[in-house]
Amino acid sequence: MTETDLLIDHFLPHPHFELVRTAVVDAPVKDTYAAARELDFTDVRGGVVTAAGWVRALPERWRNRRHGPPRKPTRLTPDDLDTGSEWALLGERPGSEFALGVAGKFWKPVIPWRRVEADEFAGFEEPGYGKIVMAVSTLPYGPHRTLLTVHTRVAMTDPESWLKFRRYWRLSRPAIGSVHTALVRTIAVSARKQALTAYARTDQT
Repeated sequence: MTETDLLIDHFLPHPHFELVRTAVVDAPVKDTYAAARELDFTDVRGGVVTAAGWVRALPERWRNRRHGPPRKPTRLTPDDLDTGSEWALLGERPGSEFALGVAGKFWKPVIPWRRVEADEFAGFEEPGYGKIVMAVSTLPYGPHRTLLTVHTRVAMTDPESWLKFRRYWRLSRPAIGSVHTALVRTIAVSARKQALTAYARTDQT
């Protein structure tokens, strides 16, 4: 992988399904990236669908290792997903982009999740599974603004799984799209707040 490659192109170059949302954020890249990296999925709602519900590893994240009952989540950041669920932080270019990924049988009511680490993710092809990568990137858009992108790709490992997931995708895509829009909006609002706070501190010195 070269410095010019997007992380999502490295980990999932040939998607079967894809969603992209972008926005120009009125905040510098530094603040926008920090807002994305510190994003709490439990705060994000897209219509009636929550971002925490979309990532759907939430019950596993909050179940103790002795398989006790799930507890109500209070916070779910990208780092929480990486350390406490089957989702893995596949890669990061600090200040620019990061990518999360997971394998599973996403079309099932109770999803069998499969953690796949970064060095095995691109080559994971076990039949009966799908792979998801969600990447967030920030690029300068003029001197004081940022082009923010939330990009999700999904690929299946065999034709039968593709057919099963296609039916699920047709029904769920509008709700998932709403979640992506809400993710972008939440990150943008947080980034603007961080930028204004930093500006106010500078103005007072």
